[in-house]
Amino acid sequence: MEGFTIIVPILLFAAGLLLLIKGGDWFVDGAVGIARRFHLSELLIGATVVSIGTTLPEVMVSTSSALSGHGEIAYGNAIGSVICNTALIAALSIVLRPGGTDPKSLRLPVAFFFLAAVFYAAAAYIQGGFDRGDGLLLLGIFLVYMVCTVARMRSGEAPVQGRTEETMSAFRCVVLLTAGALLIAVGADLLVDNGTRIAQALGVPESVIALTLVALGTSLPELTTAITSLLKGHNSLMLGNVIGANLFNLVLVSGVSIALAPFSLPQTASVAGHNASLVLDLPVMFLVMLLLTLPALVRGKTSRLQGALLLGIYGAFCLIQFSI
Repeated sequence: MEGFTIIVPILLFAAGLLLLIKGGDWFVDGAVGIARRFHLSELLIGATVVSIGTTLPEVMVSTSSALSGHGEIAYGNAIGSVICNTALIAALSIVLRPGGTDPKSLRLPVAFFFLAAVFYAAAAYIQGGFDRGDGLLLLGIFLVYMVCTVARMRSGEAPVQGRTEETMSAFRCVVLLTAGALLIAVGADLLVDNGTRIAQALGVPESVIALTLVALGTSLPELTTAITSLLKGHNSLMLGNVIGANLFNLVLVSGVSIALAPFSLPQTASVAGHNASLVLDLPVMFLVMLLLTLPALVRGKTSRLQGALLLGIYGAFCLIQFSI
């Protein structure tokens, strides 16, 4: 009976993996189809439509955490997801397949990210936490970004990238995008829930499960989209998705959480007598985003060395987190 108990989670875990793979396939096809259908940049589509879809798990986790009085989880999820998306997911993708980018399409999401990040950091350093006004202001930045992006799309400033293939109908693009997002969400949920059950059955401590499987679960949509985009040769979609998801983690995920339930900075760890978040988490977030975006903006391409450096920073960051 005990063997049967662990077999079911293993089968559901495998089913979740299959749903993630197929969902990622449909999601990327739908996003690329929209870009080609409306003659838009894949990077811009990745930084808006795709990013909103892949950020939904973070929205749900952070909002429920804040409402239940665990603001530190909402805060850590937002900052941790930005670092994970940049220094692990984007870095792995760049190491596997570096390529050219479209600096013109990159400027808007990058500018809005650093605008939001500076405000977010200022609130953390000066106030030591976030009030409802901060949350509403972050949501306001999100709305302005979306308005600017739509205006840019309508102006036709962002030409489509890639091959000129036969375009899909708008209806089919939306169906693929929606179905893909649903499969990714269900697949990620199955993977995390049953991965946790398997780990518990094997005697893995809950703290380790929370730091690995649960944290990875909210970033699985970005990881799935990144891998699928690379396999299909859409590097710009991957980069746009990561930058857009990072922006949305600050303005949408954090904005909703803070507006519903304001919270103070977590005080769980310290470095040299100071809050670890202020001397480690926030500076690392700025560092990895600068390392990801500056070469793409200045040189119009990414490199394996850049990806390797980001991976090294992520490894060191994780080691320090476990040691403090």
